[in-house]
Amino acid sequence: MRYYLIAGEASGDLHGSNLLKGLIAEDADAQIRFWGGAMMEAVGGAKVKDYRDTAVMGLGDVISNLGKIRRNLRKCKDDILEWKPDVVILIDYPGFNMKIARFCHEKGIRVFYYIAPKTWASREGRNRKLKAWVDRLFIVFPFEIPYFSEKGVPFIYKGNPLIDAVDGHAYSRPTEKEYIAILAGSRKGEIARTMPKAMQMADRLHALPQFADYEFIVAGAPARSEDDYSRHIAGRPYVKLVFGRTYDVLKYAGAALVNSGTASLEAALIGTPQVVCWSTSLVTALAGKYLLRVLDHIKYISLGNLILDKPAFLELIQYDFTPEAAGDEIRRLIEDRPYRDAMLADYAQIRKSLGGSGASRAVAKAMTDRLKEA
Repeated sequence: MRYYLIAGEASGDLHGSNLLKGLIAEDADAQIRFWGGAMMEAVGGAKVKDYRDTAVMGLGDVISNLGKIRRNLRKCKDDILEWKPDVVILIDYPGFNMKIARFCHEKGIRVFYYIAPKTWASREGRNRKLKAWVDRLFIVFPFEIPYFSEKGVPFIYKGNPLIDAVDGHAYSRPTEKEYIAILAGSRKGEIARTMPKAMQMADRLHALPQFADYEFIVAGAPARSEDDYSRHIAGRPYVKLVFGRTYDVLKYAGAALVNSGTASLEAALIGTPQVVCWSTSLVTALAGKYLLRVLDHIKYISLGNLILDKPAFLELIQYDFTPEAAGDEIRRLIEDRPYRDAMLADYAQIRKSLGGSGASRAVAKAMTDRLKEA
């Protein structure tokens, strides 16, 4: 079979790489072509374009990159038609991938969607499009089961692939000192908005006697370079930037400041006490505020809290994200043992709800089985 995968961001590259391993294991004759990153490339197949050249976030970023998005869409569509895959597998990244889903459906090309668009949080109208354009949705969160059942979108659930990624990592300490982890996001805009406040938080904590010997380790995002961080870190010898070791940085940290996203769920599965932060451009913030008023059933922005349907950890959103608030929470996570232990107990429930290991291989088998039935 010929498999064409499209991942548009770092988390998609991670899940795409594990899915590729499963597809190759299930189909000895698998031919692979993909949009993704270094992790997918390390598994095998032909890479068409790196996700770092395609990733955008938020309405403001989309508007400023319209020309690039159009060019990438055209390149992707032309490449699919030329290569003639048996199936196109879309991995998250709905702004781009929903357009490809429609295109493939109109051209009679089978479409699987892995890691569903978060229509339970916004843009419910996409459910109608998923039903029309996608042959099968492969979901990864237990709370999505009743939601997509109610919406009538056909799906398959085989657990969450992050457990495989987290448990399969070979961990080692990034430093012998005690430290606080900072994960500022994977996109340039996220980093630019998060790092100034994170560094002010680091300054405040470093000035306290009990944190004077702590380091602050910034986990560099796979798609970014040192230039994205250096101007923020300059003049702070107690802050270090580490690339390619995000799981290691999380594992041994006393606590972590995490930009909301996949990283917050990874921190929960690894067992790192955390405070989540999130801020965005004014345009995106205003749009998000409107959506949250309309969708008043959405109480949280972090996947771990959504899974539990309660606040396992604090979320500092937009104007609530200040150096003072972040620093106070980091202190509590380190100094208040009962508070920390309660969070770790909630983490255990999050992990339990996501099922066991082997999700990536199980999804790959479900995909190849459906293709054999066709």
